[in-house]
Amino acid sequence: MGDPCIRQQVERREHEILSPNASFADCSKGREIPEEQCDIRTIFQRDRDRILHAKSFRRLKGKTQVFLDPEGDHYRTRLTHTLEVAQNARTIARALMLNEDLVEAIAYGHDLGHTPFGHAGERALNSVCPTGFEHNKQSLRVVKYLEKHGEGLNLSYEVCDGIVNHRSSCKPTTLEGKIVRLSDKIAYVNHDIDDAIRGGIIHGHDIPKEITDVIGDTLTKRINTMIHGVVTYSAGKNEIVMNPEIEAAMLNLRKFLFENVYTNPAAKAQEVQAERLVSYLYEYYVDHIDALPEEFIDMIEKKGEAKELVVCDYIAGMTDRFAVGKLKELFIPSQWEVM
Repeated sequence: MGDPCIRQQVERREHEILSPNASFADCSKGREIPEEQCDIRTIFQRDRDRILHAKSFRRLKGKTQVFLDPEGDHYRTRLTHTLEVAQNARTIARALMLNEDLVEAIAYGHDLGHTPFGHAGERALNSVCPTGFEHNKQSLRVVKYLEKHGEGLNLSYEVCDGIVNHRSSCKPTTLEGKIVRLSDKIAYVNHDIDDAIRGGIIHGHDIPKEITDVIGDTLTKRINTMIHGVVTYSAGKNEIVMNPEIEAAMLNLRKFLFENVYTNPAAKAQEVQAERLVSYLYEYYVDHIDALPEEFIDMIEKKGEAKELVVCDYIAGMTDRFAVGKLKELFIPSQWEVM
């Protein structure tokens, strides 16, 4: 027998280095469609690369995180949010000797199904589509059925599980998936505070002292405290948990965000218009299926997919700018644009 390939050497090192509680690449439940393994990359590394090179991943740069059409280059987009989640998750996984490749793949894929205009777009589709709409389930649909012109990415079971179960109410089956679920929360409560301060919606001193006394009064201190709270409290456990005092402060910070940022008229002034825009697009395409791109029409006519679901697929894949452009194209006569 010849020497093991690079992938097998990496897989062997995982067993030598990682925690017994880690998800090992050579123990993966595999892919829905079996395929020959790469001789260099493990299954999780390959999944990470497939997501990174996917069109839906690139479109994240044009999708709102919290602030719609902000004036300034430093506000988060759905892409920068994804990268911050991935970095938090990798830091925690490395410290706990868990599988960094798996957390990175899950983190990169967790928001691929998000709509244009952030949660405003999600609310709009959820209200008009008969079957509802949830971005985590849409993210799974993207990687399984929509990418590569309907072929999907054929990702591993563990990555798909982490993607669909990244919301707080869900339960990933791997520790790595649980890390991403918590890292998502750590990322958004911190960068949303940072963006709100940058936008003049709140000031740093507005955050209650009982919160800052526990987790700190700067972005760096808060993230550092929360990540340490996960690492130190999860060490040696077959579970991912946060120090209870720090978790309570984080949840109070999240509550502060809902009360002062997420529902603040200055931050959300355009959300009503965004929801209407998405609803108009949905209603138009449901009534005019022939206006969809050919590959979406084929999903309805050749694959038997419900038209409402396919319209959601199309709209959810749009960037903010593309959705606005489509609205103008469909509803505003060209001669009016110069008036």
